[in-house]
Amino acid sequence: MLMVVVGKSNGIASPVQPFTTYKHSIELQENVADLWWTVDADAQEIIFELHVKTTGWIALGISPGADIGTGWVDQAGNVHFQDRHAFNFSRPVIDNTTQDWFHLQGREQNGWTCIQFKRLLDTCDSMDVRIRSGTNIVIFAYGLVDPDLSRQDGDISYHDDRRGTRMIPLQSYGNPPSEDKFAGLDSFEFRLNNYRVPSTETTYHCKHKALIDPANRDIVHHQLVYECDPAAIFDDANLPEGLCDEINPQIELCTTNIASIWAVGGDY
Repeated sequence: MLMVVVGKSNGIASPVQPFTTYKHSIELQENVADLWWTVDADAQEIIFELHVKTTGWIALGISPGADIGTGWVDQAGNVHFQDRHAFNFSRPVIDNTTQDWFHLQGREQNGWTCIQFKRLLDTCDSMDVRIRSGTNIVIFAYGLVDPDLSRQDGDISYHDDRRGTRMIPLQSYGNPPSEDKFAGLDSFEFRLNNYRVPSTETTYHCKHKALIDPANRDIVHHQLVYECDPAAIFDDANLPEGLCDEINPQIELCTTNIASIWAVGGDY
């Protein structure tokens, strides 16, 4: 007996067939959330299809901002979809300026909620986030129940930890620009030697190094880098320079917050 096993591409887990064929797809969260999309350059719009393993509300957004399309399918099979905006970590509010996220169709099937929707790449709405060329910060979240619109407080429930973020070049996914586009540009690399990547999901590794000319090692004792107060205003063509004590009145707003310090022996 010959058995052939064919796996789904891009790690897609949704058992529900998408409404149409898309140019791109990605698994946002393993066995939980999948996303398909196609960019229409002529119409300057993007069509998404989001599948999430829940029978509650689902949401997809562009951050920072954040500009969010939120929807759900009720027990009668009707699709509800809202254009929302989030400020910092507050609950996303309905965007009452203009409706710029539009649902096309949706359904619930096999415990998954699936909604197809679209929006312009640039809506010219102050409450929206432009989908630019290059990398976009895509956020998603979902709840376990649908909002009860018959109640005065029938808003979407808090998602708790049912959320995520992905960095996705929505307009050029899988099709990066030609290297010729960058011909003639200078470049430099940032590298860490023998750095062991920790097992945590996200790590911010910081490092600074003072570059001292070997000919000056005997006269450079220490260096301090300060962060200036946002109120400080300078002429980039005529920046203050001289003995610190003598120019202190000019740089007073830049002598409070120390960003980094280097001193003799700091490289060893």
